[in-house]
Amino acid sequence: MFASAEFWVAVAFLIFWGILFYYGVPGKLVTSLDSRGKRIADELAEAKRLRQDAERLLKEFEAKRAAAEREAADIVSTAREEAERLAQEAQEKMADFVRRRTASAEARIAQAESQASAEVRAAAVDAAIRASERVLREQISGPTAASLVTQSLGDVRRKLQ
Repeated sequence: MFASAEFWVAVAFLIFWGILFYYGVPGKLVTSLDSRGKRIADELAEAKRLRQDAERLLKEFEAKRAAAEREAADIVSTAREEAERLAQEAQEKMADFVRRRTASAEARIAQAESQASAEVRAAAVDAAIRASERVLREQISGPTAASLVTQSLGDVRRKLQ
């Protein structure tokens, strides 16, 4: 019975476990496993905390992005309104400029017409005076005629102008 190999393997196995218990290996192993389990639990807790922080930061950045998009939309809207207002002002200024230029041109045309009319009238008066003078000189003669012609020509000139 003591000669079987299984017996000596069982004895060696028991002696091995006895030595392990004598030196406290199972306790140290349990302590080591407990500390490793605690370290893993701490790492998992840290990972959970980091994930929560990351989710919080993600929500903050999404809120900031949404706010930035709203602000950008407001800026674009304001810029569009400003551009439309400036275009309307430019159009109004251009229309006002055209009205003023047209009025100025019409005033210059009216002035030129009145000046031309006055020049034509003056030329007509001069022509009428010369013609009257010629007719009167041909028909009336003498010193009385000269004073009468001069006086008549002055009257004609005052009345025609």
